[in-house]
Amino acid sequence: MRHALVPSWIPALDGVEDKLVAGARVADVGCGLGSSSVLMAQAYPRSVVVGSDYHAESIDLARKKAAEAGVGDRLRFELASAQTFTGTGYDLVTMFDCLHDMGDPVGTARRVREALAPDGTWLLVEPNAGVRVEDNLHTVGRLYHNGSLFLCTPNALSQPGGHALGAQAGEAAVRRIAEDAGFTRFRRAAQSPFNLVFEIRP
Repeated sequence: MRHALVPSWIPALDGVEDKLVAGARVADVGCGLGSSSVLMAQAYPRSVVVGSDYHAESIDLARKKAAEAGVGDRLRFELASAQTFTGTGYDLVTMFDCLHDMGDPVGTARRVREALAPDGTWLLVEPNAGVRVEDNLHTVGRLYHNGSLFLCTPNALSQPGGHALGAQAGEAAVRRIAEDAGFTRFRRAAQSPFNLVFEIRP
């Protein structure tokens, strides 16, 4: 992500980079240790970023990382799930490799829809998975299938909602979730051997 988020993924979104340069409101949901949040705060100093995660220890470490990076004036973190993160009117909501780990991805997508400004964008990055099983029979696909079996799927099933999307969900399943949540615009903005990058808008 470090070599793709700012140079490639954000510029691939329609009009988002200009907003961030001018000063935008960003929610980084499922931020973990805060690496993506710090990257955006460093790259776009006029923007304000709010990172959220449901894991308290990760949020503690993310706050330390932000302080060390000197971006504490424009970046804060909160302990919250993807269904309960605070705020509305965000110009950009980001999620990196975490929707498939959640027990209620549709509920998460609905919360993102509520939190976005009318012209806001949801930047969703998920593992690069093909629709058919045979599309994933390569080195990366085998790795992701194993991760999905032993980590992603059990984690999602352990949460309220119990929706086992898994790391190999593919674009069609993600599109259905966005549509079920009320989004009307969905496109693949970029991709790499490891990730699919989606631009989702109200």
